[in-house]
Amino acid sequence: MNPTQSVFLVGLPGSGKSTVGRQLARRLGLPFVDSDHVIEQRIGSSIRAFFDREGEAAFRDLEAQVIDEVTAGPLAVIATGGGAVLRPENRVHLHERGRVVYLRSTPEDLFRRLRNDRHRPLLQVADPLVRLKDLHAQRHPLYAETAHFAIDTGRPSVATLVNMILMQLELAGLVSSAPPPDGAATPR
Repeated sequence: MNPTQSVFLVGLPGSGKSTVGRQLARRLGLPFVDSDHVIEQRIGSSIRAFFDREGEAAFRDLEAQVIDEVTAGPLAVIATGGGAVLRPENRVHLHERGRVVYLRSTPEDLFRRLRNDRHRPLLQVADPLVRLKDLHAQRHPLYAETAHFAIDTGRPSVATLVNMILMQLELAGLVSSAPPPDGAATPR
């Protein structure tokens, strides 16, 4: 595969951006970047600890800096944080600097995946399912506005999701398969 643009993954927390992104990067032969991990390296603590200490506004400021930097960098597959689309400048940078894939999940599917996860600051509430429904209502239009493609994550395996994304990228002419080996017949 010879990708011509970076691929950015957006979606709610738990939609599979990091997991799918790692495998997609491997298949495309590109580096994988998780914007949340870049932020954690920069602040020297977990995002949850930073949230508790500094608040969401300070986190979103830092996140906007990181999104600007990583989307302007070399070709890569980049998984964004679930709230990266909240800032208009992030939506513009993502949409204009690469191809954005929205990993679309229902709040109920996400709740099943995340009900025991204690590392996501926005879900440390009395009723995480209600919180996921609220996040979906708020963010779904922003993900849809930013994305070039949307893939429903429902029940498919990670490998199937990666194949679905690759198919969309190929249909859009953004990746090409490797040329045939020397001496092989090329279709006409």
